Amino acid sequence: MRLNGEQVTEKRLRNGYTTGTCAAAAAKAAAAFFAQATRQKTFTYSELTLPGGGSCRIPVIPFLKEGEPFCFGVQKDSGDDPDVTNQTIILASVKPVSRKILEMLKSTGSGYFLEEFPDLYLNGGLGIGMVTKPGLSCPVGHYAINPVPRSMILGAVDEVMRQTPYEECLLIEISIPDGERLASQTFNPKLGIQGGISVLGTTGIVKPMSEEALLETIRLEIHMKAVNGAKVLLMAPGNYGEEFLKKTLGVPVGNAVLCSNFVKAAVLMAQKEGFQSVLFVGHIGKLIKVSAGRENTHSKYGDGRMEQMAQLTEALGYQKLKQQILSCNTTDDALELLKQHGIAGKLLDLTAEYVKRQLEQWSDGKICAEVVTFSTAHQMFGTTTDWKRLFETWKRERS
Repeated sequence: MRLNGEQVTEKRLRNGYTTGTCAAAAAKAAAAFFAQATRQKTFTYSELTLPGGGSCRIPVIPFLKEGEPFCFGVQKDSGDDPDVTNQTIILASVKPVSRKILEMLKSTGSGYFLEEFPDLYLNGGLGIGMVTKPGLSCPVGHYAINPVPRSMILGAVDEVMRQTPYEECLLIEISIPDGERLASQTFNPKLGIQGGISVLGTTGIVKPMSEEALLETIRLEIHMKAVNGAKVLLMAPGNYGEEFLKKTLGVPVGNAVLCSNFVKAAVLMAQKEGFQSVLFVGHIGKLIKVSAGRENTHSKYGDGRMEQMAQLTEALGYQKLKQQILSCNTTDDALELLKQHGIAGKLLDLTAEYVKRQLEQWSDGKICAEVVTFSTAHQMFGTTTDWKRLFETWKRERS
């Protein structure tokens, strides 16, 4: 790649391993240590076949855990992905149980079993979240260990046990000592996963594609709202919108789906989930871009804020201010100028109407949108005409 005429070497981002892969590697080592006749051999690596193809060799560490003599851990390596679980310790232990206890766990436990591994049961432990809301890949009342990791963990232990003379039933427990603390930095509390983090993964590999991961998180949040019976989707681009909702409208943090820059994508996701009403709340700096038809508001797709504000100012009949608006650096600077002429509120209202029109157009008219846009610096906001009715409907849904 050339930058300013000079050849620049592009850095290749490094892949990492999912929590599911790390848990499976730890469980395989614990099972191998248990299955030894003498239990004197040490294990430093686990080799796994990955669901997405290929294999991996992951370092493992023996752990002394009270009451769990067969316990190994893996320090998670997330590669270059900005993952809060990077470098955390994921533990797995195995212990023999009677057939009676195994069958009881299958009937009443909060863990998992698979028919192809009839002698194994997978449980969660310290730091693994418990699912409390429907709509996820794990049933309510069970540990948040997703389907692919379940299969990986149980399959890795079964691979070991099939090569030994042991015919005992085994209980496998996954724990993440720092899981409850880390969960507060994730979307788990909003998704109804309490007390810890989730054991995740589909291919076994973490690829540093934060945009793809963020879109999947937005999709999941919208899906969860739909599954839990919501008819009105409350949406904001990010923290500014969430803070406005809290301070101005009394909406507790965590109730709005934060769509980041992916406004059109989020609207289409909402449409696909069956939502017919969206209340969209955001700072004028973001929403002025949406009013101009910008599907993704990230700066890499261009700016155009002042041009759009100048155009809307002209639409209000103030063409003489157009050049001054174009000379402003920020939307708040432009609003200061418009306040001096008594039309800042009108500009915010008009922006909201344009955003409403754009959201409804993206959904082919299948979604009715109401919009609130605000300026924190000027302590003012503009709205579409029917926003309050939709907001009251949203509040009634929650009561």
